[in-house]
Amino acid sequence: MPAEEQYTIVVADEKIAELKTKLTHATFPDEGKLVGAAWDYGAPVSDVKRLAKYWETGFDWKAQEKKLNALPNYRTSIQVNEFPAVDVHYLHQVSETGDAIPLLFCHGWPGSYIEVTKMLARLKQSHNGVSFHVVAPSLPNFAWSGGVRVRGFGLTQYAETCHQLMKSLGYDKYVTQGGDWGFYITRAMGLLHPESVLASHINMIRASPPTWTSNPILALKHAVMPYSEREKKGLERSKWFNEEGQGYRVLQTTKPQTLGYSLHDSPVGLLAWLLEKLHDWTDNYPWTDDEILTWVSIYYFSTAGPAASLRIYYEAIHSPANAISRDRTQQYIPSVKLGLCHSPRELSVVPSTWAHTLGPVVYEDFKTKGGHFAAHEIPEEIVGDLRKMFGQDGPCYRITEPQAKL
Repeated sequence: MPAEEQYTIVVADEKIAELKTKLTHATFPDEGKLVGAAWDYGAPVSDVKRLAKYWETGFDWKAQEKKLNALPNYRTSIQVNEFPAVDVHYLHQVSETGDAIPLLFCHGWPGSYIEVTKMLARLKQSHNGVSFHVVAPSLPNFAWSGGVRVRGFGLTQYAETCHQLMKSLGYDKYVTQGGDWGFYITRAMGLLHPESVLASHINMIRASPPTWTSNPILALKHAVMPYSEREKKGLERSKWFNEEGQGYRVLQTTKPQTLGYSLHDSPVGLLAWLLEKLHDWTDNYPWTDDEILTWVSIYYFSTAGPAASLRIYYEAIHSPANAISRDRTQQYIPSVKLGLCHSPRELSVVPSTWAHTLGPVVYEDFKTKGGHFAAHEIPEEIVGDLRKMFGQDGPCYRITEPQAKL
């Protein structure tokens, strides 16, 4: 195992004091009797006010920082093609058991590497003949990784960054897990490096109905089989998101810099912008105030600043012709074995026949609970999927060993 540079999170006292000063002088809109506490208008003033006051007077960032620093934090410099080198922060937990499989965990927005933390202890332990070496990077422009200050850093570059990180740690063959941007990035990794990315487990499934030309068997199955009750409810959830939840994406894919001024300068603006998603995108998850403010503080105190995290939306949509597009990652990828986690309150809840258009599905499970942040909301379910998919009697048992038959 190559030597690694340990990393310690240190937010300067001056930065914390500046935050508290801004919160002290914050002003709030009057939502009026029409809105009340209804979330369909966005984050309610009462909730934002309460959290902003706690952020100012009660929330202890240094206590949270201490907990984060107890994790196996490291940092390295990675250069992708013609782009300047960027410092990449990552967690690296090594299992001491002989059956461990290297696993890259890839987060999205508005999440971070913190989403993996509830699963670390379980993934380190050998169960059902398998454990995992876990690598969970902060993507460039997120959390404690550096920022990318040039245009064009899209899905291809994020995927290459994650692959180079795994290679630098001595993991020539590995598996992946992810949702949100982690779906798109790990899928892109499978396109770029199928010799290394042997299998992927995804908990956000973006797929289209099968067609007669590309998937005739699935298309026939889709045509003759009625939707189940689960699938009907899933399509309703997807319809809600497409009609009522896409405002953030339109802004972030078109004018991220303009929105970025508000999120960078106003901690209340950042809090409200993220809080809405933490509420709407989960399955009645019982967020504590400390959880919410830790998530938001990671963005506020991030190395590149919260505005930088928006750029992935723009770059993924405005990618050059020779780059991997979002659309391509939502199509069939033949060389990577695929595990699917269907959560009922995900943003995109598609029928199984749609999901099978993504690649050679070897594992699939339908959850009774869970939303967009599955690793944080239902960590035991994701760990269970990984143990079944890669453990004894699973379809990917010992997949990374040289003698494994792929």
